[in-house]
Amino acid sequence: MGPDLAAPLAAELRLPTNWLDYTILAIYFVVVLGIGFAARRSVKTSLDFFLSGRSLPAWVTGLAFVAANLGATEILGMAANSAQYGVYTVHWYWIGAIPAMVFLGLVMMPFYYGSKVRSVPEFLLLRFDRGAHLLSSVLFAFAAVLIAGVNLYALAIVVEALLGWPEWVSIVVAGAFVLAYITLGGLSSAIYNEVLQFFVILAALIPLTVLGLKKVGGWDGLTDSLTASHGGDFTTAWGGTGIGSDNPLGANWLTIVLGLGFVLSFGYWTTNFAEVQRALSAKNLSAAQRTPLIAAFPKIFIVFLVMIPGLVAAVLVPKIGTAGSDLQYNDAIPYLMEDLLPNGVLGIAVTGLLAAFMAGMAANISSFNTVFTNDIWGKYVKRDEEDAYYVRFGRLITAIGVLASIGTAFLASSFSNIMSYLQTLFSFFNVPMFVVFIVGMFWKRASMKSGFWGLLAGTTAAMVNYFVLYKQDIIGIPSDQGANFVSAIAGFVAGAVVMFAVSLFTAPKPEEELRGLVYGTSSPGMEEPADSGDDAWYRKPALLGWGAVVLAAACYIPFSF
Repeated sequence: MGPDLAAPLAAELRLPTNWLDYTILAIYFVVVLGIGFAARRSVKTSLDFFLSGRSLPAWVTGLAFVAANLGATEILGMAANSAQYGVYTVHWYWIGAIPAMVFLGLVMMPFYYGSKVRSVPEFLLLRFDRGAHLLSSVLFAFAAVLIAGVNLYALAIVVEALLGWPEWVSIVVAGAFVLAYITLGGLSSAIYNEVLQFFVILAALIPLTVLGLKKVGGWDGLTDSLTASHGGDFTTAWGGTGIGSDNPLGANWLTIVLGLGFVLSFGYWTTNFAEVQRALSAKNLSAAQRTPLIAAFPKIFIVFLVMIPGLVAAVLVPKIGTAGSDLQYNDAIPYLMEDLLPNGVLGIAVTGLLAAFMAGMAANISSFNTVFTNDIWGKYVKRDEEDAYYVRFGRLITAIGVLASIGTAFLASSFSNIMSYLQTLFSFFNVPMFVVFIVGMFWKRASMKSGFWGLLAGTTAAMVNYFVLYKQDIIGIPSDQGANFVSAIAGFVAGAVVMFAVSLFTAPKPEEELRGLVYGTSSPGMEEPADSGDDAWYRKPALLGWGAVVLAAACYIPFSF
């Protein structure tokens, strides 16, 4: 299930780019490197390099938070999803992102930020022990490089199809630029570039959406055409999702709410350090809490900029993705770019796509270098070195991470569907980490040893379900995406059960060591007074969080009847 993102894009999608488009692209790359050089001046300590010196305002970290998620698979993949499944795509945003982002801001950020940890695995060191810390660090570093490779590979597919550059050239050039600006300016460079990339991505998608709607006779013309060709459920969010009903997505309302809305989305948004790192770089606790909450508002509406082009493509190319057409579902956005955009705007659109891929890759590389340097090298190999040593090592490991992700980009090309491949990685790495966090954060009795064994059991159960039970046809699951969903549940349940069992037979952490790490306790860092202006009513985290949830729920109304 899910569009085949690893299939090559159609050869005839070569864009009619000219000198104007290449000039816009060149200006973008110059600005990206300029931001790296500018950010370099602020890097004096390892805290500056890995967490921007905890100095950034909430609006900057909030936009970087949403841009870090706007990677390759988000834009191409969700447009492809929409061309294949219709309006069901809204679930990945309004139920599969917003509640978890709000939970991160309101409930989890006080623990992350108040404990002054530099990374997500470091939180597990404080809450559990060195075993849980080392295992989570290794798993996270491994996953970050694999996911960065997915973004690089998707970029290569698009650049090869649109501009004619060979795949390996695209991978090496994009990798080199990400390496340059992160090595120069560390996380500040990555974050300020993500803010730039956020606006460039919008500048690419808004004209595509507006011109696409105009071509098919507006929203009414679009829905009339799709209802006639694909049936009434294609333009509704919940149509055909009753238990036992048949629909293109192959999921009912219960699996959407529990599988996507709880296990996978909370696992991704609350423990994925590529996202959490942006909030940890904020200047104070209030700004850290507001980071995912500010990001939630653009996230609610970005779905329209990826869904509508996919729906328009389904109207303009009625047989898209089937044997009767040369175009794959993935070709939805490139096809509209070729068909609708004049030169100049085309350059902005190509730049927007490249910006999206580089933001997704940079988010994973900047989180990889932090975890590898602080949580693996600095804790277990070279302890208590001078601070400048860790900045130098951080730059070196960034280069190694980029080279490794170039390698994993070619690994990603061996999977038939990289959307499914990404979801598989999340079920293996994020979901077990989420269960360890959630049990450790809400149950004081969870023992020091339970973190390691829960993480190991959850990861193992998810992998066994996927590679043994599903791939060997021991249990019948209709699709890779369905298998990912079952793997996520298996990982969650196994992790929770093992943590509970181990906690019964091993010693809990002394209560005084749990202050600020378990719900219902607090530490001095969590009682930090708000900066002047942060106590304004419109900056209250609770108002922003619940406002985002209500707005996302309200957005469902027009698509539910």
